[in-house]
Amino acid sequence: MSTNTAAQTIFITGTSSGLGKLTAIHFAKMGWNVAATMRTPENGQELRQYDNIRLFKLDVTNPDQVSSAVDAAIDAFGKIDVVVNNAGMGTYGPLELAAEKDIDWQFAVNTRGPINVIRRFLPHFRANGGGMFINISSFMGVTTAVPLGSLYNMSKFALEGLTEGLYYELKPLNIELRLIEQGGSSGNNFTNNIIWNKDEKITVYDEMMEKLSALMGNRDNSQLDDPQVIVDAIADLATGVSSKFRTVIGDTGNSLMVLRNSVPIEEYLETMAQNNR
Repeated sequence: MSTNTAAQTIFITGTSSGLGKLTAIHFAKMGWNVAATMRTPENGQELRQYDNIRLFKLDVTNPDQVSSAVDAAIDAFGKIDVVVNNAGMGTYGPLELAAEKDIDWQFAVNTRGPINVIRRFLPHFRANGGGMFINISSFMGVTTAVPLGSLYNMSKFALEGLTEGLYYELKPLNIELRLIEQGGSSGNNFTNNIIWNKDEKITVYDEMMEKLSALMGNRDNSQLDDPQVIVDAIADLATGVSSKFRTVIGDTGNSLMVLRNSVPIEEYLETMAQNNR
């Protein structure tokens, strides 16, 4: 494989499918070097077709693997300019029914994972006099929590707080922080990335679960964001076309943000609760 040492380089987590894969290909076509990471690099054959994409094995919940992948990417490209924390998963259903391992896994992937990656890259960015982290969040982390999504909401609210807090301590070092708040994109294995909390002995939540499951299971492309819109927003941030700290994408997230900011929180919560009854 050839590497353009004059090109900028982007490091992306979760590139085996969906948004991460599309982002990797988009930046490769822009002429960037791409460090594409995934838990199973053997599944990244399509990405291997690009001379400026290199694959690295990475489970963001494993600090040792994070260190190895970051070191290997820096060795391969010399310098990383932008890091996209894209890897994520969702746990839905009543908190009461959640398995202990799923509670821990939700936080480990969506929150601790970005922390692991950010911490490992900070010495590299400091040595280079700057860099950028783009964290892929959700409108569920900034505008509204969704019914039966307490664990997923928690992980994204935490990611939002982490990113905003880091902005203050890293800005003086010329290290930028950015957030993408999207609502799910077509072709992103939406239902395959969900763990449902269930217990056949407890039925009090069944009606609510059926509503949410039907809604999520039947979401067609018209109800999801166009992934290319999200990729374009990432590219605008990475290239400096946009300097927005938060970029909310999609009609759902933007509409809920307007509603939440226009009424008292009690009224907003009651409106959301009524829609789920």
